[in-house]
Amino acid sequence: MPIAVCPGSFDPITLGHLDIIERATYIYDSVVVGIAGSPSKKPLFSLKERLELTGEALKGLKTVKVEPFDRLLVEFAKKNGAGVIIKGLRAISDFEHEFQMAHLNKNLDSSLETVFMMASPEFMFLSSSAVKEIAQYGGNVSDFVPANVEARLRAKYNQR
Repeated sequence: MPIAVCPGSFDPITLGHLDIIERATYIYDSVVVGIAGSPSKKPLFSLKERLELTGEALKGLKTVKVEPFDRLLVEFAKKNGAGVIIKGLRAISDFEHEFQMAHLNKNLDSSLETVFMMASPEFMFLSSSAVKEIAQYGGNVSDFVPANVEARLRAKYNQR
């Protein structure tokens, strides 16, 4: 199977992201996790930190590599030899946005396909934004993020 790209801001990476990426490795020979700089989103973690956190969380998946990107997704996919973009969906609202993006990407590069993967039921409610809000107020996020991310969130919010 071709190489797939799984893009996102991953601020921070969650267990839902990990689930989608791991499931993609069962289908594709190689998965490139593309971490967007996303300065307009005002990320909590710097791009360097997100690359580190994501790389640590995915270290057990041998066919996955983590790369930053600051260009059009179709250009990033082409640079990495990918023929597929993997997008995880949690709800109808995700689909509406991702459907539009898939059509725009197809218009930019007709050889690139977008594949939607439904979130596993235990992660359908999970978002990086919700995790950050819970962590900001001292809540337990251990069921939502890898241990390395939980530790960094506590450090970011000066919690023990």
